[in-house]
Amino acid sequence: MSVSMFGILLAVALGTLAGTAIGLFIGFAAKQQRSEWSAMTRKEKTINIALVLFFSVVCIAGLTGYMFL
Repeated sequence: MSVSMFGILLAVALGTLAGTAIGLFIGFAAKQQRSEWSAMTRKEKTINIALVLFFSVVCIAGLTGYMFL
C-alpha cells in the first residue's frame, strides 16, 4: 500500500490535536492545572507536559495504525 505525504501529515496533525486535548482535559480533571502557566509549580508543569506528550504519541500511533494498516 502506498503511503502519501498528506496521509502522514494528517495523522500527525489530528493525533497531536487530539492528544493535546485529552492530555489537558485529564490534567484539568486531576486538578493539576491553574488558570495561568506562571502560577503552576514545576511539578504541575511537568505533569501537564508529560500528559500532553504521552497522549499525543498514543493518538498519532493509533491514527497511523488505523489509516495505514
